[in-house]
Amino acid sequence: MALIGRSSSLSELLLGLLSLLLLLLLLPCSSSAARVVATTVIRNPSSPDLPVFREAPSFRNGDQCGPASIHVAMTLDINYLRGTMAAVLSMLQHSTCPENLSFHFLSAHFEPELSSSINRTFPYLAFRIYHFDPNRVRGKISRSIRQALDQPLNYARIYLADVLPLEVARVMYLDSDIIVVDDIDKLWNVDMERKVVAAPEYCHANFTPYFTDRFWSDRKLAGTFEGRKPCYFNTGVMVMDVEKWREGGYTKRVEEWMAVQKRERIYHLGSLPPFLLVLAGNIKAVDHRWNQHGLGGDNFEGRCRNLHPGPISLLHWSGKGKPWLRLDSRKPCIVDYLWAPYDLYRSSKHALEE
Repeated sequence: MALIGRSSSLSELLLGLLSLLLLLLLLPCSSSAARVVATTVIRNPSSPDLPVFREAPSFRNGDQCGPASIHVAMTLDINYLRGTMAAVLSMLQHSTCPENLSFHFLSAHFEPELSSSINRTFPYLAFRIYHFDPNRVRGKISRSIRQALDQPLNYARIYLADVLPLEVARVMYLDSDIIVVDDIDKLWNVDMERKVVAAPEYCHANFTPYFTDRFWSDRKLAGTFEGRKPCYFNTGVMVMDVEKWREGGYTKRVEEWMAVQKRERIYHLGSLPPFLLVLAGNIKAVDHRWNQHGLGGDNFEGRCRNLHPGPISLLHWSGKGKPWLRLDSRKPCIVDYLWAPYDLYRSSKHALEE
């Protein structure tokens, strides 16, 4: 038994070293963001329900940075807060102008403890928390193939133009299960070519399964794609022209398809299909390097998946499996070791050790 234990430990060590080497090969060099050592551990959170995080290093702008803000929108869900913190750290760490990042967090439960937790973890972070009323979408949501996709916050991205201040003309929306390993400014400055949304687009994927047979058999419903070449795109990584979204009434247009879904059951997958119905075939396609997606596996079992070939700027654990859960269960996938270096979570055990 002792021999088996030593062999298992050696295998885990080798796997960890291999993953670290892979991580170093993947991560592009950050140009001039300065890192300051931080050793603080948050030992006394004001709410026992919130995870405990250590203070992140501080990052400063490079000499070439101007005053322009880079707006990032994310949701704050207690079940995904650990992912959100890791995502924010990854953006700051790899940004040339980290002090230019301005975060807009949407939360269904506005609690002072949540703001305090972010402040303690990122003392220099520019951010604001907006209350998103779940009742705004509760009556519009239809049951999907996974319960997590049915949560009101999953639909908050539809209402960004209504929530954000008028001075925010462009925003990047990012899911909480991502890690950025490149300068986010490159995605921010994408030429949108007068489109309302820019996102990684996948025209080789089979588009049909996103909608039911009922949808495709109805000529009027299926006719919505007439004159377009609709392609799947992932709404967990997108740049939005907020002004054009408002001017075009896109929130209402998405809601109208949600109402059709309530009556006729035309799709299965949460908030994505109504986006596709309104925008597929009419977005600005972004390089796939900005969405190394599917790392969470499928929507049912969350099985491990390998990285897709090609350069990587953003890792996305879309699917059922989340890296923090798999790491905690001691059943991680190899790709989860790429997420681990950005994890700021500290359990009571870690806090006692430090």
